[in-house]
Amino acid sequence: QVQLVESGGGLVQPGGSLRLSCAASGNIFSIYTMGWYRQAPGKQRELVASITSGGETIYVDSVKGRFTISRDNAKNTVNLQMNSLKPEDTAVYYCNADVQTLKTLTRTQYWGQGTQVTVSS
Repeated sequence: QVQLVESGGGLVQPGGSLRLSCAASGNIFSIYTMGWYRQAPGKQRELVASITSGGETIYVDSVKGRFTISRDNAKNTVNLQMNSLKPEDTAVYYCNADVQTLKTLTRTQYWGQGTQVTVSS
């Protein structure tokens, strides 16, 4: 089994910053793409940013220039630095990882439990 544990959410004023972190642990052989998704009330979950094991990144247009995703392959962690936050960034943010497990060597998508980010004055 693989666990993803997120931290770093909270309440911040517009224009402020937050840093989300996610650590993967458990039956891990290799992690391919890691990413952050978010889901606002009444909306579908959407990809915010992703990063491959080689460091290639993808961002949704609405966060380009404001958010930065990074990862530490040795520690199986992924971070999301969020700057210039806007009220429309308010959502539950979920960590995601494409993991090849030790026991079966199959690849499976895993999700964290979610962390609330609220941008409000």
